[in-house]
Amino acid sequence: MEAYQKESKPVKQAVQVIGQEAVIGKASQGLLALPLETGLDVIVQLMEKEVEGLAGEKGKHDKDRAAYRHGKEQAKVAMGGKKIAVGKPRVRAVDGSGEIALETLSLFQNEDPLNDSILSRLLAGASARKYVRTEQSAEPAAQESNMSKSEVSRRFKEGMKTAMEEFFGRKIFGGYPALVLDGMQLGKITIVAAMGTRAGGTKQMLGIVEGGSENSDVVKRLLADLAGRGLDPSEPRLCAIDGSKALAKAIEDTFGGKAVVQRCQAHKKRNALSRLTESGKSEVAKRLSLAYMEFEYNEALSCLENIAAYLEMRYPAAAASLREGMEETLAVARLEIPGLPRAAVCSTNPIEPANSSCAGVIRRVSNFNNGETALRQAAAGFMEAERGFRRIKGYKQIPSLIIALERETDKKIKSTSIA
Repeated sequence: MEAYQKESKPVKQAVQVIGQEAVIGKASQGLLALPLETGLDVIVQLMEKEVEGLAGEKGKHDKDRAAYRHGKEQAKVAMGGKKIAVGKPRVRAVDGSGEIALETLSLFQNEDPLNDSILSRLLAGASARKYVRTEQSAEPAAQESNMSKSEVSRRFKEGMKTAMEEFFGRKIFGGYPALVLDGMQLGKITIVAAMGTRAGGTKQMLGIVEGGSENSDVVKRLLADLAGRGLDPSEPRLCAIDGSKALAKAIEDTFGGKAVVQRCQAHKKRNALSRLTESGKSEVAKRLSLAYMEFEYNEALSCLENIAAYLEMRYPAAAASLREGMEETLAVARLEIPGLPRAAVCSTNPIEPANSSCAGVIRRVSNFNNGETALRQAAAGFMEAERGFRRIKGYKQIPSLIIALERETDKKIKSTSIA
């Protein structure tokens, strides 16, 4: 591309492009070739313009010039998710101080976009070995500078480290009336993640922490980190957990009476049904689902107690599992949360897609030598999962949840102070 319309004033008529035949020739190779070829032409022109400013117009002597031309050499620029070779003009200072670096070239050698491209594609599932295949080539083979698998892996690791630093450093703004805490196992290391739901219904991964297990101290570290980055511990909040007593204790110790614990209904059903024979699962599963669909707290509790009584004789282990923490699984009913948002806060299911996305990212790692490796992989995975987050159904009814939480927590604090 030789030049564009140079008039600074607005142009009403069609802009004429010089070198139109060359443009058509490049476009004939495909639409991808046109922007890449044009971009390279622009880079070359900008470098020549900078050289002209230093050494004067080519072919004309300039006694006041600060530098003189000194041939050309090959350089690499980051473009289109890969590195491409381009001819770079060299200039040397007339005072003998050496070669002058071109600011234009350094601008286009910034590899942050290249690293972002590698991180995005590998998080989406491409392997380091096959990364180059994901780039549809629009350059002659002689101009391309294909990256090796080791270089792609190195850049991916650097990108993951940057993503982890960004994840742990970002501030938490606004209120989060609903919080989901869940753990996942990475080898011998446990990652506990926290996902929050805003008053507007949007979701965000708030933080993660690593430890040997889902113990209370590990979860307290996570909650302390969230508070340090802006999560208000005095805000009434519904906390959905999978049933771990360590999670419940950490929530109580951190938030006190301002938190209402919701035990995951899906986990409770799964745990109870796992203690039944195949012939008994179908009917009990149906009855459990109907019980958890009851809007009134007393009705739901009565249904669950009847199911536990039914299981007592034939499946005592299932009955004991159902009774353990039964009332905590009905926190959403006690709060009288409307139907649509209730489905989003009655279990840890909202965080499961994020866990699956994270697992897809870390599947290429077979050995987690330390907590930093696990955190780096998990942070990048959860940030990738955030791209697909959607607002919860019934988000317009979240104000009702907030009012119910305020009422419930005030009652909880008053009863504690009286006792």
